[in-house]
Amino acid sequence: MAWVDSFLEYLKYERNYSSYTVKVYGDDLHMFETFFKELDSQLSWDSLDSDVIRQWMVRMMDEGQQPASVNRRLSSVRSFYRFLLKRGCVERDPARTVSGPKKKKTLPYFLRENEIDRLLDSTLFPDNYEGVRDHLILAVFYHTGIRVSELVGLNVADVYLEERTIKVLGKRNKQRVIPFGDELASFLNAYLEIRTEYLHGTDENAFFLNQRKKRIGVGQVQQMVRKNLALVTNIKKKSPHVLRHTFATSMLNHGADLESVKELLGHESLSTTEIYTHTTFEELKKVYKQAHPRA
Repeated sequence: MAWVDSFLEYLKYERNYSSYTVKVYGDDLHMFETFFKELDSQLSWDSLDSDVIRQWMVRMMDEGQQPASVNRRLSSVRSFYRFLLKRGCVERDPARTVSGPKKKKTLPYFLRENEIDRLLDSTLFPDNYEGVRDHLILAVFYHTGIRVSELVGLNVADVYLEERTIKVLGKRNKQRVIPFGDELASFLNAYLEIRTEYLHGTDENAFFLNQRKKRIGVGQVQQMVRKNLALVTNIKKKSPHVLRHTFATSMLNHGADLESVKELLGHESLSTTEIYTHTTFEELKKVYKQAHPRA
């Protein structure tokens, strides 16, 4: 079996990466392989050097690809070489000394509290199944900070109303339990009542259902969120992830510690969560300038 194929099988079966993530790794590696074969048909994974990788990066930047995309593809190549080294397929790692382009730091988009209040105003939503469902989906994003993939993957058995917790399956199949409060509990109760009526006794484990009474899809949720965010905010980006950012920002603004927010979000590293401290500090500076007479 080819080295790339072996690596992708390792990611899928030993590291439990999702099919989508494995495909992205495969696409990145095949793109690089095509590039170095066009440079020199005699080149191979065990004979190319760091300069070839740098040439590939220059090509991508010249084509207008963003630093984040270039760095992600470089990361795929680095992971592949680490795999090859451990398996004894190569003697050196040409990617080890290659640095990626610097990414421009951007603060995450989030809603302000008055915008959240308007978003969750029940008068925006009809009393039918779709209206109650969409209202709840927005509330779940804001109250728990879960990812859209985690939300569509929810089953009825994952929601514990009595305990006020939701169990989600995150990245790399890692489970975590997220608490919630009385407001979300009341939204959940209202939804479960109308969901029972909507199903008419049919057996469906998915918590959120589409028009065909099957598990709702990521695309439908994204479209619904964009439509409703446009009613309450002018921020450029309007996606479920904005509500995840809003959850984290609200938690930190109201006294939560960084480690707790990290656990609630399901981040691997605290450094991933730290971006929200920059967001809250930017807010603090803005408030200071508005309020201080000599600012």
